[in-house]
Amino acid sequence: MTTFSELTTMRVGGPIGELARARSAQELVDLVRDADAEGRPVLVMGGGSNLVVGDQGFDGLVVQTAAADIDVRGEFLTVGAGAAWDDVVVASLAAGLGGLEPLSGIPGTAGGTPVQNVGAYGTLTSELLHSLTVYDRASGEVETWGPEHCGFVSHRQSAFKHSDRWVVLDLTFGLRRTTKSAPIHFADLAARLDIPTRQTAPTTAVRTAVLGLRSERRMVLDPDDHDTWSVGSFFINPVLTEVPEKAAACPRYPDPAGIKLPAGWLIDHAGFPPGYGRRFGRGTVALSSKHALAVTNRGGATTADIMTFAAHVRDGVEKAFDIRLGPECDLVNCAFDETGALA
Repeated sequence: MTTFSELTTMRVGGPIGELARARSAQELVDLVRDADAEGRPVLVMGGGSNLVVGDQGFDGLVVQTAAADIDVRGEFLTVGAGAAWDDVVVASLAAGLGGLEPLSGIPGTAGGTPVQNVGAYGTLTSELLHSLTVYDRASGEVETWGPEHCGFVSHRQSAFKHSDRWVVLDLTFGLRRTTKSAPIHFADLAARLDIPTRQTAPTTAVRTAVLGLRSERRMVLDPDDHDTWSVGSFFINPVLTEVPEKAAACPRYPDPAGIKLPAGWLIDHAGFPPGYGRRFGRGTVALSSKHALAVTNRGGATTADIMTFAAHVRDGVEKAFDIRLGPECDLVNCAFDETGALA
């Protein structure tokens, strides 16, 4: 029997009741529609890079999106939800289209990018998305949406977040026919490119630089590197209307919903530096050795281990700063509560 530990980047999670792979948008719709009509629980997943499932697994139908077509027409690039995201970036550059290169190396499938409103180095999915096709499980209809319909508020927010009503089938990005990037505003990326901030660079050079930075931080998947056995950023950056006095020293950034604070800074300064956790519990879970925002499976971890450790970190941050962190990833049949794990 297949388990979620085989299909997710965190490599935890129990058995799957039934697994089906949808190789086209129509097959994906048919599988979900038929299961809904029969009253069977359904979980739609892509590459498993942002998913943590409980040790008891999921006793229902798991549909893995596998439609991976990539089509370029002029300055528009249309991709199936199951396309590996980095393949999409590579295809855009090969077609002479710029814009997606700052998102190089991000794990997962294309269908997850609007769900998370994925962003990196100043580029957000919502800024480049032209339209997408979704299946509405409530109405049973296939619809075409513009980005204004998606509920994008800020980085990592959308109408799809923590909702299973809509299933993303494909996406179309509106890009620029250019070999030059947008101005680079992030100092570490500009330094890697050896240019001043706010200057442009060749799109292929930006991709190479981004991949290098992500690799150094263990953010490019590597089956032999436990620092990459994670969901990336486990905790979401909190957005507050007012910053507590205890967190006055924390860097802050403007956000449409208020003031965004970096969760990684809060975690690190609450006493949980990179690598923390090797002596916690069974020693199977720890923060990444490169940055404090990734909770990692060091080998042999269970979902219960992950949840207990995450609760420990969350509670420590709340004690230090009066800020309660929440998960950025999707949790299915698991949670971390007041006392620790429910898995």
